[in-house]
Formats: sequence, structure tokens, C-alpha cells
Amino acid sequence: MDNRGLSTVVEKLLSLSIVVLYITLLTTVLYGGSIPAYQGAVGAQLGERALAEATAEVERAVPPRGRNVAASQRVDLPGTIDGSPYSIRANGSHLLLSHPDDEVGGQARPVLPDRVGNVTGTWYSGADTVVTVSGSRGNLTIRLGARG
Repeated sequence: MDNRGLSTVVEKLLSLSIVVLYITLLTTVLYGGSIPAYQGAVGAQLGERALAEATAEVERAVPPRGRNVAASQRVDLPGTIDGSPYSIRANGSHLLLSHPDDEVGGQARPVLPDRVGNVTGTWYSGADTVVTVSGSRGNLTIRLGARG
């Protein structure tokens, strides 16, 4: 009995199984550890950037001194962070980013003139967001909200 043709087939099957094993191992390592960690870090950085942009927009919305103020300005925010919706809420003096992932979030305090008394409201991702400033000469209120 001649088995010389069979050795070539066995060699190819062994080579193919080693390649499949290598690809499976590499995929498991990447999707099990490296890629989720990278996505979490990118999500945290995007959250920090969105919060910084929101803070800058609030600071920019305050007009120069005047008797009565009524101004509204559109604010562009990312639709999602790390694939999930989020919100930015004002608690009087700070902006707070809330996200389902604990790694994504934070707070920032806008630098505002003394005539701004209060910052209120909430922005929700995916909405048409605006910042509104209203009040009189010495007492302005900033409100985060949706257009409409």
C-alpha cells in the first residue's frame, strides 16, 4: 500500500489548523482585553472633550453688559459617547456629565462673571441643544435646554 499522497494532505491540514488556532487566539485576546480597554479610554476622552466644549459654550453665551438680556445660542454636542446616550446637567455652578459607563463622566465649572446668578437645566445627547441667557443687568440666569 502506497501512502505518499496522504502525507501531503496531513501536512496541509496541520498547517491550516495552526493558522486557524493562531487567528482564534489573536481574536480572543484582542476582543477580550485590548479593544474594550481602548474603547473605554476613547470614550472617557470624548466625554472630557464634550464637557469642555459645553463649558466653553456656556461661557461664550454670556453677552456684554446691558440692561435686559435675552440671548439664545445653539450648541453642538456629540450624538453619543462610546455608543451610548448621555446628558449634561447644570447644578447651579457646575456642569455634570452623566453616562451609563462609569469611566465616562465628570464635572466642570464654567468661568462666569459675578452678574450670573444661576446655571440650570439639562442637555440630552441627540437633541437640538441651546443655551439661553436671560435677566437684568445684575442678575443673569443661564439655562441649558432643547430648542423648540
